[in-house]
Amino acid sequence: MSYVLITDSPSDLPWSYYQEHNVPFIPFLVNFGEESYFDDGTTGAKAFFARLAAGEVATTSQITQSRFAECFEPYLKEGKDILYVGLTQGLSGTYESACLARDELLQTYPDRRIELPEAACVSLGLGLLVDALRKRRDEGASLDDLVEFTTKNAPRVNHRFTVDDLMFLHRGGRVSRTSAIVGSLLGIKPMLHVSPEGKLLNHGKVRGRKQSLLLVAAESVALAEPDVAHTVMISHGDCEEDALFVLEEMKKSMNIEREIIHPLGCTIGAHTGGGTIAIFAFGKERTE
Repeated sequence: MSYVLITDSPSDLPWSYYQEHNVPFIPFLVNFGEESYFDDGTTGAKAFFARLAAGEVATTSQITQSRFAECFEPYLKEGKDILYVGLTQGLSGTYESACLARDELLQTYPDRRIELPEAACVSLGLGLLVDALRKRRDEGASLDDLVEFTTKNAPRVNHRFTVDDLMFLHRGGRVSRTSAIVGSLLGIKPMLHVSPEGKLLNHGKVRGRKQSLLLVAAESVALAEPDVAHTVMISHGDCEEDALFVLEEMKKSMNIEREIIHPLGCTIGAHTGGGTIAIFAFGKERTE
């Protein structure tokens, strides 16, 4: 191909996927105190979430302009254009870093193209979009075709989340400490989605874990297009049984042709914690 499709580690696809389908990814940096490492799949999900459960606090560092340049430039030297589809700018400044790298590199490679369409997606929502783009790339679609597909269809990637530990939302500034403590004592589970601008929003709450799983499944089904064979992706915070449960609930009333269930990567998991369930599928355009 005359171009390369690139994403970043918050797309949360299985690490084998990137290698098998020739999709390079740029990893975020994850920090436990003074210890830092790249979110490149070498740290297993169980080990990561065990550290969070033990009380360790993980933070993340966005991809810098220089790291984008290091990733992009070898392809430009080969005479290839670039399509980078990464984590929404609604949750990270990484997109701005990619833009700065693009502007700098195009001064050296003025005949090349670096396309950075904003997808406003996160986790396997981004992974779902990357998978759709990869399929079209493999079928011979042009770079312009993929940019147009992203612009038209990224708003149709629906995200529905629920988390098990409200303290992670408190650390991220989503709820107050008092609300997190009281909600935890009462077994309150928030229902979350990603807005058209790529921001994580709380749109409701239920009491009890099972009710939150049933509701996140029902909401996902309601947003899906009827009579369409869907690809559904579910990411989880080391709770695969719950992911399988919501999948089976969705299958009762939704035509699911293909599914990918995979643990949250360290980048997203650091901000949502263990017990998170997130469901992604194409459907109705996202709203606030």
